[in-house]
Amino acid sequence: MLSWTLTFIIVALIAGVLGFSGVAGAAAGVAKVCFFLFLILFVISLIRGKKSV
Repeated sequence: MLSWTLTFIIVALIAGVLGFSGVAGAAAGVAKVCFFLFLILFVISLIRGKKSV
């Protein structure tokens, strides 16, 4: 999931440099959604994986 986020961030940066504002905005939006989804899944896995001693 994190690799998809990084891919969309790179696409957004390249599109922004080349002046494709619509593509850059869309890619940045998708990257943001992927990042927050990854973050939520990471926190859930930390909570579920924690073992009580």
